[in-house]
Order: sequence, then structure tokens, then C-alpha cells
Amino acid sequence: MRKLPSLNGLRAFEASARLGSFAAAGAELAVTQAAVSRMVRLLEERLGYGLFERHANRLTLTWQGRTLLPGLTSAFDAVATLAAQIGSMSDARVLTVGVGTSFAMRWLIPRLGGFQARHPDIEVRIATGGAQHPIRDDWSCGILLGDGNWPRYEAHALFSADLFPVCAPAIAQRLKSPDDLRHETLLQVVHQADDWPSWLRGANLKLRPGKRGPRFDSYALALQAAVDGLGVAIGLRPYVQDDLAAGRLVAPFAMAVPKGKAWYLIASPARRDDPAFVAFRDWLLAQAKA
Repeated sequence: MRKLPSLNGLRAFEASARLGSFAAAGAELAVTQAAVSRMVRLLEERLGYGLFERHANRLTLTWQGRTLLPGLTSAFDAVATLAAQIGSMSDARVLTVGVGTSFAMRWLIPRLGGFQARHPDIEVRIATGGAQHPIRDDWSCGILLGDGNWPRYEAHALFSADLFPVCAPAIAQRLKSPDDLRHETLLQVVHQADDWPSWLRGANLKLRPGKRGPRFDSYALALQAAVDGLGVAIGLRPYVQDDLAAGRLVAPFAMAVPKGKAWYLIASPARRDDPAFVAFRDWLLAQAKA
């Protein structure tokens, strides 16, 4: 059987050490300064060693207190995270998906109506995810581009990511060979600067575009610019799938090169039996296969 010190005493000590005073800890814990001081004193008596050196206007941690604090803070953080995670799963009808803006706009949202038609009882929430904010513990899942290696999460492969030039039909008419790109504006995505060089290497081309075009913060913006005839963009599968099918964009050359990454659905193992996540996972895998 575990022999734990008083949890109230541990909370009082952790808050006091983190905030630097009994008064601040009392404000956080909604008790008086005297109550915090008393709980810490009782904890020290139970442990058999001091945690603070008391001074007139400040507290100083003893070496025992400095040793105890990091592990205790981590333990409380872990409990808070677990409680939030379980709380977010309490309503099985809510599904929060962390996904990058470009993937959401160019692929997921146009298909989401199909999921809602099949599962009208599930409330879908689209959160801003992607490379900068891949997943949070209170989200149901995330959709990411990567190598499939995310410690602590289960990954389900969706589809590969291939690169190839795309443009409006009017521009495609004058592109007879890849060498003709030297006369065109090549649209760039700022944080994916190696996309064009990768494709050009694959095509065994060494050229500089004749016109320097605008640079964009996302694939969604660059591809919209391509639809509007501003130049030639690098299409990333599956971002361009619907535009190619509708004829808004054309892939003038057959060659595509792999980006070296793939799309994955990732989720915590704790979500494995969450009904909303299971429904979304099964639907998404079927859509990716199609």
C-alpha cells in the first residue's frame, strides 16, 4: 500500500515554492496564507525534514525542497493533463481535429459533409494544427505530414505526398516541355522552399524562372494564386486533387517527385475506443483509400 504524504500539504508546498510565497499560494489555492503555512509545516513534520528556510520577507528552498519540487510539479501537471483529456472525452459526440489550414481548406472540409451526413450526432470542431501545433491533449486527433514517428501517439497512414507543377489551363497551353518553365512565374511557398528545387532536380533541369513572383505563407494561398493565373505552383497531393478533377488546375507534365513524407492521422492511445474518433478514423481511412 502506498504511504503518501498529505496531498493538501504537497499542493501547498508546490504552489508556495513555485510562486515564492505562502500568500501567493493561498490566493491560488483559495485559502488563507496561514492555512498554507500550517499545511506546509505539517508536511515537513510528516516527512521529517524542512522544505523551506523562512525569512522575514521571503522563502528559500532547502536542498530537500529543491529536489522535491520538479518531480512534484511534473506529477501535478500530468494529473491535470489526464483529467482534461478524460474530461474532453466525456461527451462522445464531440470530435476535435487538429489540422493545418491548407489541408483543411484543400481536402478535408470539401469532404466533411459526407462525414456529417453519416454521423449527424457528432459535433466536429476543426482546430488550428499542422507543423507548429501538431496536437493537444484535449483534441481528439491530428492530421500531419511527416515520417510516421510520433512518440506517445498512434499513427494511421493516409496517403503519400507527391510534388508536381500545376497551373491554370491558359498557362498550361503554352507549356510544351519542362524547359518552358524558364519563361514563367514560379509561385513559392515560403516555408517549403525546397519544393521547386526538388522537382527540378527530378526533371534534370537547371533553370531560373524568367519572372519573380509573389511568395506565400501557405500552399492554400499559392494554389489559389495558380487557379487565378498568377503563375505556376508546385502542387502537393492531395491538395490539388479536386482542382485537377474540376479542371481549375492542370498538371502540364507527367513527372511527380515524392516529398519524402506522408500524411498521417495521429491520436493518443487513450482515444482508441472513443466512439467519435473511431467513426472519424474509419471514415477518413476509407476516404484516403478512395
